[in-house]
Amino acid sequence: MPVAEELVLEMRGIRKEFPGVLANDDVDLDIRRGEVHALLGENGAGKSTLMNILYGLYRHDAGEILLHGKPVSFGSARDAIQAGIGMVHQHFMLIPVMTVAENIVLGMEPRDGILLDERGAEARVRELSEQFGLVVDPGALVSEITVGQEQRVEILKALFRGADILILDEPTAVLTPQEAGELFEIVRSLKADGKSIIFISHKLNEVLEIADRITVLRRGKKIQTVPREGATEASLARAMVGREVLLRVEKTPGTPGEVLLKVDDLQVVDERGLPKVRGVSFEVRAGEIVGVAGVDGNGQTELIEAITGLRRLDGGTIEVAGRPIHSPTARTMLDAGVGHIPEDRQRRGLVLEFSIGENVSLHDYAKPPDAKWGWLFPKQMLARAARLIKEFDVRGGVPTTAAGGLSGGNQQKVVVAREVDRDPKVLIAAQPTRGLDVGAIEFLHRRLVAERDEGRAILLVSLELDEILSLSDRILVIYEGEIAGEHSGEVSEHEIGLEMLGVGGRTAAA
Repeated sequence: MPVAEELVLEMRGIRKEFPGVLANDDVDLDIRRGEVHALLGENGAGKSTLMNILYGLYRHDAGEILLHGKPVSFGSARDAIQAGIGMVHQHFMLIPVMTVAENIVLGMEPRDGILLDERGAEARVRELSEQFGLVVDPGALVSEITVGQEQRVEILKALFRGADILILDEPTAVLTPQEAGELFEIVRSLKADGKSIIFISHKLNEVLEIADRITVLRRGKKIQTVPREGATEASLARAMVGREVLLRVEKTPGTPGEVLLKVDDLQVVDERGLPKVRGVSFEVRAGEIVGVAGVDGNGQTELIEAITGLRRLDGGTIEVAGRPIHSPTARTMLDAGVGHIPEDRQRRGLVLEFSIGENVSLHDYAKPPDAKWGWLFPKQMLARAARLIKEFDVRGGVPTTAAGGLSGGNQQKVVVAREVDRDPKVLIAAQPTRGLDVGAIEFLHRRLVAERDEGRAILLVSLELDEILSLSDRILVIYEGEIAGEHSGEVSEHEIGLEMLGVGGRTAAA
């Protein structure tokens, strides 16, 4: 077998079953030396389970794993690491108060007698970073580096431990376009060095740019493995979902009306007393979607929490439909007509132990038709939930099903259904498609456009730049708690990406 075709890993007939769920159904996967192999699938398709088996976090019920042609069985992540398999998780596992070098060598520290050999550690990290083009300062504190640099540290951690096979789980989820481009150059460098990369992503354009081969899972089964050549976004989406998927948002130009949300000179500090939102001002009109783009951690969360009454204002004013809201709370904002799709649906959007019926009535349980004279009417709650389950295509449950028993995409549909059904004047949508598959994303995008066309003012906050560009009528860029740019009409990813990094001044577009 030619070197380029050499198989370094084979997973044969992998089967894994949880109570009531067949997560992996006789799945085959093979990885070649020096290739980037993308793994695609909807939420619940079995990707994470398969990778957790490979990384030693789960034990498979049937099947076998061959590493360099020899059967292996991993009882823990440590076993997988020792065998040369590394995993960079979507949520980084770094210690902020330690340096880059200290994080990378943690648990395998070079010693000078009984003491940590700090110079030796930094020298080894510097050597590795230069070898693979992973530019990072070994002596910098992790708390002081960018998200893109944190990801490089995670990759260096795996390489320091001798990884020849790297699993990258949604590696571009929190990166700017520029940082994603830099990551792809790093991946190509690793590939040229003979490393094998398993690339998990829901961004089909990125998969087609970086992958050599692509495997698609659907409902626990392997559907296909195809070379990049000849594959298209449409064909991959069809394989993932089992039907044709609309990959581009179809919408007519908006017709903005009266100002329904006005934010003026908003000031917000965090729990440590540090400023997170610095004098932010903007308006959102009826019948328009205003998108907020920015790298994670630049004040988006605090901005949304302030507008929705979840965080105290330290300055500035908020008006809803011309009415000033003094000392806003979650209840006063709801009563003023603000709906909120939170960025964390499980922590802020749902009570997972409650039924779907109870969750869709969370805001208005004390009002007719759900209640009257202090009495709750469960039948009304369940009837409302049944109607919304049908309207929003919530799958996997009935009104009495616990919200925690639904998939992530269907949990999100319950949240969207509740907020939209209240007929809000203003809808705040924070990371509305985070972690969702192409089918659920298509549904939610269509729904947001429909709500805009019905005259709602929509504030969309997303880390997905494609989502911001395709849905928004106007775009605001936030950087270090300030509005760094404002655009209406055509604007390039490159221009937005530079502003997200703080390069260039504010651009006002008429």
